[in-house]
Amino acid sequence: MKDPKLMVSEVLKKHPKVLTNIARTEMIRIAVERHEAMVTESGALGTWTAPESTGRSPKDTYMVKRSSSENNIDWTAANNLPIDEDTFDQIFEDAVGYLQNSGQLYETDRVIGADSKYALPVKVVTYRALHTLFIDNMFRPVPNDINKSCYADNGFLLIALPYHKLDSEKYAGKLRKLPNGKTSDLIVAMDYDRQIGMVIGSAYMGSMKKMLFTVMNYLLPLRGILPLHCSANEGDKGDSALLLGLSGTGKTTLSADPARALLGDDEHGWSEDGIANFEFGCYAKMIDINPKKEPDIYDAVMHKDNYINHGAMVENAMVYPDGRFDFDDNRFTENSRASFPLSFLKNIKPSSVAGHPKTILFLTADAYGVLPPVSRLNKEQAMLWFMMGYTSKLAGTETGVTEPQVAFSRFFGAPFMPCKPNVYATMLGEKMEKFQTKVYLVNTGWSGGGYGIGKRIDLTLTRRMVNAALNGELASVEYTEDSLFHLQIPASCPGVPSEMLNPINTWGNHDAYHAAAEKLAKQFSDHFDKAYGNNNLPQSIVSQCPGK
Repeated sequence: MKDPKLMVSEVLKKHPKVLTNIARTEMIRIAVERHEAMVTESGALGTWTAPESTGRSPKDTYMVKRSSSENNIDWTAANNLPIDEDTFDQIFEDAVGYLQNSGQLYETDRVIGADSKYALPVKVVTYRALHTLFIDNMFRPVPNDINKSCYADNGFLLIALPYHKLDSEKYAGKLRKLPNGKTSDLIVAMDYDRQIGMVIGSAYMGSMKKMLFTVMNYLLPLRGILPLHCSANEGDKGDSALLLGLSGTGKTTLSADPARALLGDDEHGWSEDGIANFEFGCYAKMIDINPKKEPDIYDAVMHKDNYINHGAMVENAMVYPDGRFDFDDNRFTENSRASFPLSFLKNIKPSSVAGHPKTILFLTADAYGVLPPVSRLNKEQAMLWFMMGYTSKLAGTETGVTEPQVAFSRFFGAPFMPCKPNVYATMLGEKMEKFQTKVYLVNTGWSGGGYGIGKRIDLTLTRRMVNAALNGELASVEYTEDSLFHLQIPASCPGVPSEMLNPINTWGNHDAYHAAAEKLAKQFSDHFDKAYGNNNLPQSIVSQCPGK
């Protein structure tokens, strides 16, 4: 196959209907006129991709495996699915053919990354005005100094064909086999070496966003930059902080602090110059959103404006005939989402860059109730907990789940972190040491017993502990070591009852606490052996795993 970027360039030159880098208001107008979305009461756009694609399709997400790069990727990880070069090229040629036969094309140039030194230029080609608007919401305008970027001469090309389907028979035996015996007609695939990707058959717009983040999470470590799946904010003294945590741990809620300006809520890079957000917007989960608990996000989506100036869009939420959203209705999906520019939020840092983080918070919602509400981690402990990415699934949330279940997601973003685990972990340890960054584990889960017995730790107290970590109050207190979980527990925290800082004190039955703690520690140890047993990690890290 000849140069794939050249192939697409030739299509764009010859195609009779190509709109290039059109104004945002034009994207909105066309999307409404073409019935790709409807205008709701607030002026935000509503659209539906149900039932086929209401979320990512990890089993249909591939990366090209070739000799020049295969040693950089952890092929043992469940999310790193290989595709051979020939199959990728065949599908890419099909995609180019689809573009040639499309009635209207949109070409949009943006960048991933607020730091121009490593901002990745991205060209997105699609036939959907709405998907073009999503790209405009989520990714940054090309800066005037893009020539400073290490990727200035080799940007990424993404073809998005959300409603085309692959020829299943043509790719039988090469792509995923479905339960009905047929071959999947959907693919999300990326080629790191040629920096091209395609989304075919998935209308869920998060597929584009997460592909581009995965690409950054592969490319940046090769340049000595640590990518992190996290939110980031900054205090009025320029003290930046990173918050990492899986769904349900409170990352969005805790990073939205009126006293601290938000840089971004999903992905950041940590270079020799400091931290920088990847995005230009937010992609927020809307199911059951509470305007009292998350007022900034709610207002960003629901502020009333003429639709042509609005541009927030909501995927797969219930909308009544009068244009009102019902975010509590989950009949389409539990994964209803809204995308909007960061500028729609009240307290942001427009540049989305800051100095080196003074503090990093790992958030976990421990439903066993055995982890302390806040604890300090040394370098090796932080590397270990970073690798594990622990939280809990709650009883009653899934059929057959009768008690809490552990959930591990390496680096708090397993599907999007393709490199070998020691790469990310080692970089974190080195940067912690070089820039004197403090790391704390914050348990936003249960205290006084597990789920169903104990109580969820009060958000007011959690905020107080977070603030104590951020403003340095926890740096000068005494600590004791938890020998089972290898955590440093503070003896005191201003504004927090000291008896609750060590979780055993909150349990009425200490034998029950020890049994629950040992059960969780064993699950840690078993998962660590399964996930990392063959990675030849330093003993200084292995020894920090709970249960070891």
